[in-house]
Amino acid sequence: MGESVLEGWESNGFIEARRAYDFPDLIALKTLRQLRRNRVRPERIRRMIDSLKAKLDGVENPLTELKVFTDGRKVAVRVGSQRMEAISGQLLLDFDEEEISRLLQFPRKAADEELARAIAAKQRESERWFQKGLELEQGGAKPEEVLQAYLRAVEIDPESASAHVNLGTLYYHLRKWDLAEKHYKAAVEVRPDYPLAYFNLGNLFDELGDWTRALEQYLNALRLEPDYPDAHYNLALLYQSHGEPLKAVRHWRSYLKLDPAGYWAGIARRELHKLRQESIVR
Repeated sequence: MGESVLEGWESNGFIEARRAYDFPDLIALKTLRQLRRNRVRPERIRRMIDSLKAKLDGVENPLTELKVFTDGRKVAVRVGSQRMEAISGQLLLDFDEEEISRLLQFPRKAADEELARAIAAKQRESERWFQKGLELEQGGAKPEEVLQAYLRAVEIDPESASAHVNLGTLYYHLRKWDLAEKHYKAAVEVRPDYPLAYFNLGNLFDELGDWTRALEQYLNALRLEPDYPDAHYNLALLYQSHGEPLKAVRHWRSYLKLDPAGYWAGIARRELHKLRQESIVR
């Protein structure tokens, strides 16, 4: 997502300009990206927001409070058990099952209460093993013990993205590259909006000397979290080491805006100064 797109959304009042976004902002950005991918123009987004606020009592920000979906023609929201066209307020009752499945791109809630309780219990048990893994790591336990806790967490709940990321990092430090990649990719598959998983994949590919894939994953992380200091830092290094100084300068500057103090900021300033001294940029 380009800076001009983000600035356009801010100027239209779809999101507030911030140095760092909170969780509701990220939900709004995800919805806006979906609408943009389906070629919904800003004027139509504005009409949709104004219409929903007028029609639905208590809704202050439809982009964060409602499930918005589109097939490129209609923009609709889910209100309770109903689907409603966002601008006209018309109830949508004429979709066939295949179209509904395609439009509603979020998991269906388990209708059966017993199944829902079983799922919740499984997630709690997985979280217990995940927390145990964290405690073992922080206590300096052997990597094998920590691995067993995280592996148990993903065995119980394969959709535990955090456990997959931590497993990937453990395998990364053990130089078991294939297993690290497997778990980082599992985290991305479970949570496509998880910047840390993309960032860690970038680190892995960078370590393996795969510049193209490292670049792709760092950019993925920034697409989801534009104010991600470490992603800017690593991108600056990557561009600088591969002969693209102008891009390196841009990311060094972005990093320093986000994290102007400390040891790493000192390195960023040194590298930025080096590029200027070499008269690569003015």
